[in-house]
Amino acid sequence: MIQILMSEASHLRIRDRIAHLVQRVEIVTVPEANRYVRDGVDIPAGDLAPEIVWNTQEAYMSGLLPSLMRVLLDSPSARWLQTFNAGLDLPIFRRIMEKGVRITKSSAQGVVIAEYVLAHALSLIVPIDAQRDLQARREWGRTPYREVSQTRWLLVGYGAIGEQIALRARAFGVDLTVVRRGSEAGLAHRVLPLARIAEALPESDVVVLACALTDETRNLCNDAFFSAMKPGALLLNIGRGGLVDEDALRRGLESQRPAHAVLDVFQTEPLPEDHWIWTHPQVRVSAHTSNSGDGVQPRADAQFIANLERYLGGEPLTNEAERSEVGLD
Repeated sequence: MIQILMSEASHLRIRDRIAHLVQRVEIVTVPEANRYVRDGVDIPAGDLAPEIVWNTQEAYMSGLLPSLMRVLLDSPSARWLQTFNAGLDLPIFRRIMEKGVRITKSSAQGVVIAEYVLAHALSLIVPIDAQRDLQARREWGRTPYREVSQTRWLLVGYGAIGEQIALRARAFGVDLTVVRRGSEAGLAHRVLPLARIAEALPESDVVVLACALTDETRNLCNDAFFSAMKPGALLLNIGRGGLVDEDALRRGLESQRPAHAVLDVFQTEPLPEDHWIWTHPQVRVSAHTSNSGDGVQPRADAQFIANLERYLGGEPLTNEAERSEVGLD
């Protein structure tokens, strides 16, 4: 029988949907930190032998991540981790893969993060603030602007999240360039490798960072990057804070390259109270919360259940990470 380790709350959500697997799997739940329960009875961590571990966002937010990861790393029987993360830049994921454990990432947050990106970009392209200011002054004035369909977008990264962003941006008729590994265009009009990103920056009205943080992408947005941007362009970062050199961003904002930055991730999180970014008039801040839509959890549950069925049936898993994503091979 295959043992699965998950938080108690996660099990309560899906237990009816996996009831038909009761003869094939054994569920161990974590109701609180360092406590493990099987069939209503507490068991010591040393007696656990999970083959599968399901790490959910709810488990992370409630402080159960160490209780799950410690058992996973100690267990010689561990074979598969389903995690809520879309990116695997944390060192623990390398350690897990070095053990020979397969990792499948979540694509559940792609929809809501794409909506976050489009909502902010549209509100900055369409002169909503200017119209509100005119209303406040009771002034009847025109607010011309460049139509969204006439803008050029540069999307850096084309994983599950990037694809959802592209889907929605293309619906507005934008011209889309994607920076990614490989040459498959997907929904984009053209594809560039990261080494050629400077070619697209001078023509891009909207630049979206949706790539992983690696040695190659760390501080990607530096002084040279911002100097190459089109004056008046927008920068949106929903990838990782380490993609942006924040001091260079400050200098770039002074020259309107970019004119506005929408940041959901930062070099240091939580963002320190005395950080200049909080009060900069050209910057919008959200607290790494672009993935907080009410549809994320149901999609993540459905993805795990579908992958569990595939795992038990010996079929390929969806959204499985490659070793190169954690710096191996």
